[in-house]
Amino acid sequence: MKQVRDDAMKAALKAIEAVLPENAVKEALRDERFLTRLDGGGRIVLAAIGKAAWRMAKAAAEALGSRLDGGVAVTKYGHSMGDIQGIEIREAGHPFPDENTLAGTAKLLEGVKGLSEKDTVLFLVSGGGSALFEKPKDGVGLNDLISVTDQLLACGADIVEINMIRKRLSAVKGGRFAHFVAPAHVFAIVLSDVLGDRLDSIASGPAHPDGSTVREAMRIVEKYSLSMRPGLLDALKEETPKTLDNVTTIIAGSVTALCSAAEKAVRELGYVPLLLTTTLSCEARDAGAFLASVAREIRSSGNPLKPPCAILLGGETVVHLKGKGMGGRNQELALAAAAGIRGLADTAVISVGSDGTDGPTDAAGGLVDGETAPAISGLGLDLEKILADNDSYHGLDACGCLVRTGPTGTNVNDLTILLCR
Repeated sequence: MKQVRDDAMKAALKAIEAVLPENAVKEALRDERFLTRLDGGGRIVLAAIGKAAWRMAKAAAEALGSRLDGGVAVTKYGHSMGDIQGIEIREAGHPFPDENTLAGTAKLLEGVKGLSEKDTVLFLVSGGGSALFEKPKDGVGLNDLISVTDQLLACGADIVEINMIRKRLSAVKGGRFAHFVAPAHVFAIVLSDVLGDRLDSIASGPAHPDGSTVREAMRIVEKYSLSMRPGLLDALKEETPKTLDNVTTIIAGSVTALCSAAEKAVRELGYVPLLLTTTLSCEARDAGAFLASVAREIRSSGNPLKPPCAILLGGETVVHLKGKGMGGRNQELALAAAAGIRGLADTAVISVGSDGTDGPTDAAGGLVDGETAPAISGLGLDLEKILADNDSYHGLDACGCLVRTGPTGTNVNDLTILLCR
């Protein structure tokens, strides 16, 4: 069983390595549209937000050298890795904004004030930007943002729904950052963590026209019975920018690239890959149970593939919090899969967040096999009770099944791999 676990870990790590932001940023900076701005003689000011902000900023600073006229990068606590010449690094809260979020955003906005139409804001965007880049609208407070975000996460709203609400409470989201820096041009390089690469939702679309409407936002409030004071409801009813003429955007990394890299990795390890989807979006526990049923089918009938084979899924599941335990969507998916592959030999499931963090934990996800469920039972623990309490972190930790990578520097959704040797 050790070999299949080792193979699963190798494949996941290789896939993540392939979508690290350094090469993606440097390749995007070779785009003719950016080179034209570079040759125009105006200032090039950097603004980076998100979990990958440090690595993206580092790559840009190395590529542009003295041509870069300073900037600010705002990233999650623990995600910066030292100084970058000419760039001020700020760390802040995620998944909830905090006082450092507001201070870092204010510093970033200060650096892009008063630019001319010849100037360019090199805007580096990655997942997590919604929490890390924030200036509340007049009448909206930090505690309001935290409360709304907490409610949306707890009720299982997807990222598009969450950001549809957050952008309407913000003075920098939903295209408003592009308005703020005008008449300067925004050249945005984006690592997508949103299924379908919906640009108005990635980091809540600070430099992209908003495709959602007030009516849609109000439906979300009703759908999840969100508790919002009247002033916040009024803020939601103010429409967002629908057109922008000072923005160029390149998607430099996405879950599609992550899954393609995973396909290559498992093939090199001797498995025949089958990519089921890059748009997985359902309850994490259901996804784990489904994948386990695929494993049982493979073992019993050889469908849809005969071993050695790999089934791959990319996307982002959700967890409806009902218990008081600790975990994340990838950990819950893996633990649910463990229940379904109990006793299957040479079978493993790994599910990881490409950013190296899964929920409010120090784990990236989980790695389980046919012996995981018996091991949990052998410790006197009840797997179903652990799942019911949303305590996948402690359940997996007890049997050595957590995956800890540390912050990876990228963020392009989640990767799940079923391996059958």
